[in-house]
Amino acid sequence: MPALLTIQHSTNEAACVTGVPLKQVHRIIDAGLLDDAARGGNHARAVRRNGLVGLKLAHETTKILTLEGRRRLVRFVLDHPDAMTARPRQVSVDVRSMKGDVRQGLSLLAKAREAVSCDDAVLSGTPRIAGTRIPAHDIADMMANGDSIGSTRTAFPQLSEAQIELAAFYARAYPRRGRPRRQPFWRRWQRSDETPVRVPGPPSCRGSRR
Repeated sequence: MPALLTIQHSTNEAACVTGVPLKQVHRIIDAGLLDDAARGGNHARAVRRNGLVGLKLAHETTKILTLEGRRRLVRFVLDHPDAMTARPRQVSVDVRSMKGDVRQGLSLLAKAREAVSCDDAVLSGTPRIAGTRIPAHDIADMMANGDSIGSTRTAFPQLSEAQIELAAFYARAYPRRGRPRRQPFWRRWQRSDETPVRVPGPPSCRGSRR
């Protein structure tokens, strides 16, 4: 079986890679627009690698084509993976930019997974920024709460801008499981008046396995 048919991405991963809102990813799968390039039903949902461009195409043509028109368009892309233009019947859509966006998204996903470590011996396996004891999801929470990259770096000067951005991307692709802790890691490093303070870097985790 070709590699593209065996590599599968969770719906969260697919949403991050393609830029399609998660709710729309589920709707497109439910509508059967991706055919066998997606797995739906009551089991863990997933989108195969070869269906990512079709997913983006189905989303971006929502307000342009009918459901059947989108179905034919996506089917053409799935059947002609090397085509730069989708031409089912009278419709013609240039998919080069979409393919470029998906390639960029997949590259970011790979970098985010490389930038985050999971080791049962460190923080009980909590995903952390590689080489540190800083939970990736806590950095993402700071960004979601309105902190800028600059203020995050002030609180954690050992982190680079790229590490912060990749931690936020990782958290979107792999949401934290279970109930959040009452006091997030980053809150413990702030004064009671919520003024961010500069904190010493945590001990290095060199040598820990990923």
